[in-house]
Amino acid sequence: MAMQPARVKFRKMHRGSRTGIARSGHLVSFGEYGLMALERCWMDSKQIEAARVAIARNMKRKGKMWIRVFPQKSFTKKPLETRMGKGKAPLEGWVAVIRPANVLFEVDGITEAEARESMRLAATKLPIKTKFISRHHVAA
Repeated sequence: MAMQPARVKFRKMHRGSRTGIARSGHLVSFGEYGLMALERCWMDSKQIEAARVAIARNMKRKGKMWIRVFPQKSFTKKPLETRMGKGKAPLEGWVAVIRPANVLFEVDGITEAEARESMRLAATKLPIKTKFISRHHVAA
């Protein structure tokens, strides 16, 4: 099952702003290595799950993984060939707002080569450009 909030007070959200760079969640905090976003997007819960599975499969039950993003924004979509008006559309899914410099995933307890390969596989599942970073040698 895809990630989504357990309970929400207001179901239909505004689109909000995607501008700027990540003000929080831009440092490797938990693990040794991380995957950093270089572009902005709305990342779907299915995309996050696909990347998580790719990392988990490559790590083969070694080490530990942290998912640093959560899809807590709902979005709506009108059916195809529907006329304008008639209110806001029904809920379509859940997304995480990703800004440049957001750390998406972190891993620890594996070698740098294994971590790099895991993050490379995860990056292929994501709709944006990403960068492999480590806690000590922050790639500029």
